[in-house]
Amino acid sequence: MNRLRIRHVTGFHYEGEVTASYNEARMLPASTEGQLVLYSNVDILPISSLHSYVDYWGTRVSSFEILTPHKELSLSATSLVEVRPRTHPDHRLGWEELADAASAATDYVEQIAQTRRTLPPPEVASLARDILDESDNPCDAALAICTMIGESVEYMQGVTGVHTTAAEAWAGRRGVCQDIAHLAIGALRSVGIPARYVSGYLHPRSDAVIGETVAGESHAWVEWFCGSWRGFDPTNLIDIGDRHVTVGHGRDYNDVAPLRGVYAGPYSSSLFVTVEITREA
Repeated sequence: MNRLRIRHVTGFHYEGEVTASYNEARMLPASTEGQLVLYSNVDILPISSLHSYVDYWGTRVSSFEILTPHKELSLSATSLVEVRPRTHPDHRLGWEELADAASAATDYVEQIAQTRRTLPPPEVASLARDILDESDNPCDAALAICTMIGESVEYMQGVTGVHTTAAEAWAGRRGVCQDIAHLAIGALRSVGIPARYVSGYLHPRSDAVIGETVAGESHAWVEWFCGSWRGFDPTNLIDIGDRHVTVGHGRDYNDVAPLRGVYAGPYSSSLFVTVEITREA
């Protein structure tokens, strides 16, 4: 078991004075299977009224508006979470059984259709089909497909952006965790396996010393359905474990963006982000 304290600071610097802004933040984890939230809070500057709710996908949302002039918007989300090793049941569903189970609930049906971000190029869909043809069951196929994507795309910052699609990332064979997750989801959906995008945090060190604070960042991975939701981190080619803290689920990044909004003011703005993670137990 790990007890992790996460401090995620983000916001915008504006080129001039903003007269009003309306925003949503998805930066606080919820207690779910494998993790227990002991404390969580978000501080907003300038001070604003805050409305919290859980969205359609089950993600905690902090909704707020700022109606006083400001040149910077800053959010600081702090969470203390106990994370336990996840179990990954060894399901052996056949394809017909998976199709029946996946059509029985909206949660699964809505994770079959491709989005603009996840639509895979023909080459990726073909590779996924080849793996499926050589696999005994959908669960083994899903793991092999995600592993193939993770091994094929080099992790590299600065070559893609938040609007990059799976096809664009595949063309360069480089990207960040968001791109790799989109590619894996698209490949899984292309062969009929429901898959969803997961946002959260990953402690970068498996041997972290208690009390040491390290630089981290928001992270993304995937879950697919083959009898139950099964998580995997294709960027690092590892199972989801006690270093992963889940914040939200969705069809792709667009459903779980940490901060989004609109504002009235100068056209130009710049985003800033820092994440610090401390293992406390």
